[in-house]
Amino acid sequence: MSTSPFVVNVATIIRKPGSMRELELDLDLPERMGEGVAKLDKGSPLEIDLKLETLHDGILASGAARGTMTAECVRCLDPIEEELEVDFAELFAYAQDEAFEYLVHDDTVDLEPPIRDAVVLALPFQPVCTPDCLGLDPVTGEKLTEPLPEPSESIDPRWAALEQFGREGNTSEGDD
Repeated sequence: MSTSPFVVNVATIIRKPGSMRELELDLDLPERMGEGVAKLDKGSPLEIDLKLETLHDGILASGAARGTMTAECVRCLDPIEEELEVDFAELFAYAQDEAFEYLVHDDTVDLEPPIRDAVVLALPFQPVCTPDCLGLDPVTGEKLTEPLPEPSESIDPRWAALEQFGREGNTSEGDD
């Protein structure tokens, strides 16, 4: 039997269609969830409200998982810490069948893969501290508190000769 905190014993309801069991699990993550900018850190608490329902072909595990997401704002690099809640539902089959990804094994179900999938899909790809974050000043590297002034329209010196050519062409058309 696995020592993972995500493994739940279902021996009391296995192969009893119509049986149901509700659990609240509080655990510390054994490893980080999320590989991008946003993640749930190893050792951070995760609360799981779990409902196990016995069906003819397996056990349906559904519920919600809550934890604290940490990240860095992709615009200004300020740290972000927000609560993340995800819903999950997965059928754990009794028999090995190619149609089912997860199985009941030794009277247990391992909730880690479906919860990990739900968490990773819910994490923001490009987290921002606030929706109107202006980011960093490209010159000083300081966090912007107001928008940068609009750049003036200066003409690239390589195109300056063409601009003069356009003006000459306009005056010659009117001389005909």
